[in-house]
Amino acid sequence: MNKNEFDVIVAGSGAGGLSSAIVAADEGLSVLVIEKSDKFGGTTSRSGGWIWIPNNSHAKREGLEDSFDKARTYIEAEAGNQFDATRVDAFLNSGPKMLDWFDRNTDVKFTLGSYFPDYHPYQPGGMDGGRSLNADPVNLATLGKNADRLAPPIPEATFMGMMVGSNRELKHFFEATRSVKSFGYVGALLARYGYEKVRYGKTMRLTNGAALVARLAKSAFDRGVEIRTSTPLKDLILENGRVTGVVVDGPSGQQTLKARKGVVLATGGFPFDMEMRKKLYSHAPTGSGHYSPANPDNTGDAMRITADLDAAISDGYKQPAAWVPISLVPRKDGSYGTFPHFVDRGKPGVIAVMRNGRRFVNEANSYHDYGSGLIAAHDGVGEAESWLIIDHPTLRLYGLGFVKPYPIPLQPALRSGYLKRGKTLRELAAATGIDPDGLEKTVTDFNRHARETGEDPEFGRGTTAYNRYLGDPDHKPNPCVKPIENGPFYAIRVVLGDLGSFVGHRTDASARVLNSHNDPIPGLYAVGNDAASLFGGNYSGGGITLGPAMTFGYIAGRHLAGISEGAAA
Repeated sequence: MNKNEFDVIVAGSGAGGLSSAIVAADEGLSVLVIEKSDKFGGTTSRSGGWIWIPNNSHAKREGLEDSFDKARTYIEAEAGNQFDATRVDAFLNSGPKMLDWFDRNTDVKFTLGSYFPDYHPYQPGGMDGGRSLNADPVNLATLGKNADRLAPPIPEATFMGMMVGSNRELKHFFEATRSVKSFGYVGALLARYGYEKVRYGKTMRLTNGAALVARLAKSAFDRGVEIRTSTPLKDLILENGRVTGVVVDGPSGQQTLKARKGVVLATGGFPFDMEMRKKLYSHAPTGSGHYSPANPDNTGDAMRITADLDAAISDGYKQPAAWVPISLVPRKDGSYGTFPHFVDRGKPGVIAVMRNGRRFVNEANSYHDYGSGLIAAHDGVGEAESWLIIDHPTLRLYGLGFVKPYPIPLQPALRSGYLKRGKTLRELAAATGIDPDGLEKTVTDFNRHARETGEDPEFGRGTTAYNRYLGDPDHKPNPCVKPIENGPFYAIRVVLGDLGSFVGHRTDASARVLNSHNDPIPGLYAVGNDAASLFGGNYSGGGITLGPAMTFGYIAGRHLAGISEGAAA
């Protein structure tokens, strides 16, 4: 077999790219996946591993009522004037089919987040749970000889090197000192981790995005798909107006590879493209001062390469990327790791302030909404930064950022400067550069309402189902609000990052890349963050990146095999 000719070539090995490859290969096509990094998995491997699929069969089995029309109404409310009815309808029609197809035919398995709400459940069509699903844990050994090729999660997203699941397991870790059941659960996980470290030298149990990639990769390998790592896409081959192959720069040097049916772009968007940052990120006009936990090899390659093909790029989004608040964790080698603050901001007794000591956002809203609020509040001087504020009992109960709850000691985080401490709020302000008068007034006002009514009249913490999901259900009356009053007091500096870009190629209902005249470019597809987001610059629920990525990967794989959208799954 000619190793330079395939039916389909996929550029990128995250969820979208691997889904395209699996479906195309299952239909009998020969498929090659090329990957720029030296390991496969992309940003998906670093992610929470959630997919957002409305009206899915898992929810129906649990009696949760959703519908095509309800989900369409929600997406239209979220996307506003960026609503693309054709693509949204394709996603809503094919998403449930995609999920069922992977359930039936592959090693890819998910568990429903029954109580995981949409991020804006108060919007028309929003739901308090049932649309987000998390990849099931899996053993690394499932990849066999390819196990060492899997991209790991970022170290800061692990605990003692152990991966912690982002749904039920995380809840057990928060409650380990308060619940016998949770203590036993965490103890069992730690014992398993210790055994694996002794026997294998590393953790074998994969969760979240790493588990999703492992399951996808196993399913791809089972179908004869080859994944070539350290093989970046350099150019596309165009013959008679059709994309017929790629130019890559692999370990053997530059090569031209032929794709008889087409090429799928799934290179992860542009989180580390400095020019795109300068152009689109108002808080980072020089490209610096922004920190992303995404794959550093996601540098906008696909968008640059397709510019000569007149490929159309979306614009006008409310936000160009999926924002996430980040704290910078000092590492032993002098570098800094990125810790994304997904959950901790919603716990009772945590607030966020700017340098002036004033709050600027409902901290229990989604990470993207926190980022949007930070951009709006930033005065344009220096980096867009804020500080999470917490008192001693609350810190020991829940932890904060990379700082873990009791009994994990605080001293390493204090010595490194990651965690700041003050006996009083004014001492804490001096340690952080926050205005002391502003901080004292903010905490005094917040505490008064927290004690008297358990409410947050300024920003409404705890008023949505998503807020309450992040909070502590055992804290009454509001799971997201309690006073900050028992010193010493602590703070962690939080800056802005992204989980991936929203701006991307315009595509049609079959995932084909469109040109400036809205005509498909023959032989060229885009999925994942190489395609424009469906949500108009909003982040609407857990998994709104990977859910559409896998769905349009499924659609692209079928279309490449000659199966039009709407045909039987």
